[in-house]
Amino acid sequence: MSALPGEGAAVRWCVLLDPAEGTDAEMVDAALLTALLTESPLGVQVLDPELRFVRLNLAGPGLRGAVSQEAIGRRAREVAPGMVDDETERRLRSVVETGRPMTFGHVGRPPADPHHDHAYDVSFLPLKDPAGTIHGVVVASQDVTERQQAQARLNLLVEAGTRIGTTLDVMTTAEELAEVAAPALADIAAVEVLDDVLAGEAPPPGPMSSEALLRRAGFRAAAGLDATPAYSPGEVIPGYPPSFTACLADLQPRLIRELRVDHEWIVHDPRRAELLRRAGAHSTMVVPLTARGVVLGLASFYRMQTPDPFDEDDLALAVEIGARAAVCLDNARQYTRERSAAVTLQRSLLPQTVPVQNAVEVAWRHESTRGSGDWFDVIPLSGARVALVVGHLVGHGMQAAADMGRLRTAINTLAAQDPTPDELLAQLHDLASGPTGEHAHLADDDRASPHLAGVTCIYAVYDPISRRCTFARAGHPAPVIVYPNGSLEVPGVPAGPPLGSDHPPYETTEVELPVGSIIALSTSSLAPSDHPPEGSARLRRILGNPHRSLKDTCDAIVREHQDRGEESTVLLLARTQSLRADQVSTWTLPNDPALVTTARTRAVRQLAHWDLQELEFPTELIVSELVTNAIRYATGPIQLRLIHDLTLICEVTDDSSTAPHLRHAYETDEGGRGLFLIAQLTRRWGTRYTARGKTIWAEQALPSGL
Repeated sequence: MSALPGEGAAVRWCVLLDPAEGTDAEMVDAALLTALLTESPLGVQVLDPELRFVRLNLAGPGLRGAVSQEAIGRRAREVAPGMVDDETERRLRSVVETGRPMTFGHVGRPPADPHHDHAYDVSFLPLKDPAGTIHGVVVASQDVTERQQAQARLNLLVEAGTRIGTTLDVMTTAEELAEVAAPALADIAAVEVLDDVLAGEAPPPGPMSSEALLRRAGFRAAAGLDATPAYSPGEVIPGYPPSFTACLADLQPRLIRELRVDHEWIVHDPRRAELLRRAGAHSTMVVPLTARGVVLGLASFYRMQTPDPFDEDDLALAVEIGARAAVCLDNARQYTRERSAAVTLQRSLLPQTVPVQNAVEVAWRHESTRGSGDWFDVIPLSGARVALVVGHLVGHGMQAAADMGRLRTAINTLAAQDPTPDELLAQLHDLASGPTGEHAHLADDDRASPHLAGVTCIYAVYDPISRRCTFARAGHPAPVIVYPNGSLEVPGVPAGPPLGSDHPPYETTEVELPVGSIIALSTSSLAPSDHPPEGSARLRRILGNPHRSLKDTCDAIVREHQDRGEESTVLLLARTQSLRADQVSTWTLPNDPALVTTARTRAVRQLAHWDLQELEFPTELIVSELVTNAIRYATGPIQLRLIHDLTLICEVTDDSSTAPHLRHAYETDEGGRGLFLIAQLTRRWGTRYTARGKTIWAEQALPSGL
């Protein structure tokens, strides 16, 4: 620095700076470049425009200890053929030609590990001078194999959570476990479950003995792998291998990195071993499936096509997937147990046989795999009539089966009172919508019976004497009538609301049927108009075949419903019959006490015609009491009818609606024993009401042999 003369008194200073041998920035740049090319775990290579190495980081991923400085001047593909393929070279040349950088994911086999694939995040950057001239390419790469493997394991766990347990079926859940594991984790995955689990039973808590019975439940092999399963789904595994026994004993997973041909696991099960040898299995894992302290089965995993053996990370992943699958298997087991109990309860509450009667020939099918609330009934009524019932209750399981049993009991109880079909449904509606059992003390808004809401039901009464059938239905599919000539009719029975869901009334429809007509009632619609044209045609062919037995017709219709995917179906078919004219005798008598003797005389004469003289005395007494009672309370004519069916039925009809009452008279009473005597002399007796009055009836068992 020196002073320079200026104008006047001004002074100027001149400062000269000598450049140093090197600035701090240049030193930092040099140090940074040295670190990147010698010590950084990040791969950095510099290639010239001909893709030859100019500078490279020997400590980079895949190069440490495998590539030396002798690689300088050689082409990248010569030094690392497992890393540089045609596509990689194309991208490098594109960067040289265009000057545009590229970033992408790449899979290759580095010189330091030429037998295994590695994943990399790679960037190609053009090497430009200040003038923009491209002198080569900088390659920066980072090995992300472990990170991707960790992400893949996490993705597989997420997939297992969404794909396993989509149903409550043990076999399906086991198959889903195998599908998730192969090929994502193993080339082959097999699942075996304990026999008790398939039946819904819980094995004893804790380890299992070697005598526990295992069944194959799931199997999956990677695509392109010729691997036939040693055991079919549901097949028992006879004498499973020691690794299985050990897993069941201590509930710990097993990892066999190298599965040799002389390994005890291979030798123990020749059937499985031969298939594994042919497939080239070289590594295996066995994982126990446990949930809530209960052993459910085992999952085994094998590698053939994948060259790497299983490692501890794979075992940990298999254990985690197995734990999630085990919870789903246990849910399916518990559902199976509940379903089995519900189906057992349902079957115990359904009629095992139908009562013997001469009104109709019946056949039925009840197909349900989940314990539904569907039911049917055939109920003998007074006067040789019969009631046909089919109903559907929403839901499945124990509650549905129990509610179905309550409804059946209620219907049978109500049917014993012999109301008309519409009256019976109205009373059943009150039961479904009103308080029940322990809920009866609750307020009106709190004591509804939600389980019985929405029940549908059809109730039909067929009279073999008049050959007329009366229908009423509550939201149920309409009946179908098949006439003897094969023609079909859907009678216009008003649907009415489902039980417990809306206010009645219900209405009846009466149809006269020729002998041999078929009344078809079902929980699924049988009306051809409710089906597609093809299905409608099949139903018409099935129902309209008069020569087919009722049993075969039932089977064919149920198959048709199952083909449409319906899990639960109740079908009741009834072919109408009639009593012969000589089985029924009817007399109309004036309302005159003097005609009681006439009524007895005619009844005795008819019994003689039927060769039922053994029943003369009780019948005379029954006729006398019933006719006398009718004359006392009625005003119009009285009808006496005798029916010779499976029993001897005596009916007296009058225009009075006065209900008879059974009295237990004392020894000193002079009267009041009429109905009491009738109750003692008959098998059963009762009253049914009509629009014009009432009918009192009594049934006597026929003498042995008649």
